[in-house]
Amino acid sequence: MVEASAPTRSRILRVIMAKGNITATQLATQLGITPAAVRRHLDLLEGEGLVVARSSRRRQSSSRGRPAKAFQITDAGRDRFYQAYSKLAVQAIVQLLEAAGPQGLDALAQAHFSPIEAFFSEALAADPDKTPHAALVAALDAGGYAASLSQMAGGAQLCQHHCPVADVARAYPEICEVETSLIAQLLQSHVQRLATIAHGDGVCTTNIPAGVPA
Repeated sequence: MVEASAPTRSRILRVIMAKGNITATQLATQLGITPAAVRRHLDLLEGEGLVVARSSRRRQSSSRGRPAKAFQITDAGRDRFYQAYSKLAVQAIVQLLEAAGPQGLDALAQAHFSPIEAFFSEALAADPDKTPHAALVAALDAGGYAASLSQMAGGAQLCQHHCPVADVARAYPEICEVETSLIAQLLQSHVQRLATIAHGDGVCTTNIPAGVPA
């Protein structure tokens, strides 16, 4: 990787992680660089296995009817950002949980999610106009989850484009259940987990029904 290009490539990778499916033209507009330059960086990122291109349903005016490519970040690309645990640390945690049993898992979940819960409460207390949705996105962002929220028919969809405990959650999916319960608790609403990175999905996705102020 050419060092002079590394900052731009990192910016591109960060936007792809935060936005999910995004085309080269959309990236160029957001970053203020030419589509040709973006495509050169995307070719290199794709060659390194950091992003993957898929056909998008959207069509670009310049593509003469051909579907545009939409780019998604890969697990290797996520590892470039917010990596909370090294492989050695993950192995140590898994061994600890195997030895400690359910109590060890409860302690790990408490240690990881308590700061998110505290950030959520502090965000609401500091700004009376902030909605629970906005406070939750801010809290998850602070925890390294690269969260975003989209309004959908009948509610909202919470997306977490990174999971700093994905390696542990693959071995102990109960952590995902604890996280889902925490989201429901903070929003005081039933929520439905649709997908998780730990289970092989590209994004952790949670459906939030209508009724919670967005």
